[in-house]
Amino acid sequence: MEKELKKAAGKAAKEVWKHTPEPVKDKVKEKAKDKMIEGIQDKGEAFAEKAEKITDKAGEKLHDKAKDAKEKTQDALMSAKDRLGDAVESGKELQDKISSNNEDKDSRKRRVKGIRDIKTAKDIKGVSNIKGTQDIKSSNNIKTMGS
Repeated sequence: MEKELKKAAGKAAKEVWKHTPEPVKDKVKEKAKDKMIEGIQDKGEAFAEKAEKITDKAGEKLHDKAKDAKEKTQDALMSAKDRLGDAVESGKELQDKISSNNEDKDSRKRRVKGIRDIKTAKDIKGVSNIKGTQDIKSSNNIKTMGS
């Protein structure tokens, strides 16, 4: 029934439109145009408001996330700084230990040999310094558990 009413109303409107004078048609067109423009403007304003709200929310979220990222980065940098400080301290301790160990040992081992350290003909053993058969130990000279 509704469809039939709509069809009938549509047909009636067409017939009325055909018989309407031109000045009235122009006024109706202008009013329809104005109404359409107002509707589009209202929808555009509503869309702009929604878009502004969304961008404000997104900006706030972005700002919060940037703040969190900054804090995390600062924490990471501080922990890295602490670790590097610990590494530097342990490196210094290691250097101190190595240098103190070097001082305790014989200083001749660590220095470069000079001309005085080269052996000469005087340092070579002669015939009188070579061990003889009487200097070689025998089984009688070896200590045992009982002695």
